[in-house]
Amino acid sequence: MNNELLTQGITVAAIGYTVVFLSLVGLFLFFTYLAKVLALFNKPKCKHKNPNDCKENHKDIVTGEVGAAISTALHLYFNEQHDKESGLLTVKKISKRYSPWNSKIYNVMNNRSF
Repeated sequence: MNNELLTQGITVAAIGYTVVFLSLVGLFLFFTYLAKVLALFNKPKCKHKNPNDCKENHKDIVTGEVGAAISTALHLYFNEQHDKESGLLTVKKISKRYSPWNSKIYNVMNNRSF
């Protein structure tokens, strides 16, 4: 009985490790080849007979440097829009009305017969 439980436990552990390892390998391959597959689908199609004509028509593609400059400018712009706060904090004491929910006299362990 004990030997049978041990073999079943080892079998379940081996299958579990195998499933996790294979799923991690599958995710690695998926994310590795995802960029290449998307690049194939998003490649501009040239309808001209001369491929050089097609390259001239796609000059409006944003490069990495232009994207970095735009994102830096937007970041600086939105950070300047933040309102300037003073370091002064004021605390007002608010008197609370009586509520039986926060009263200490109605607690659960009020019976002191222990």
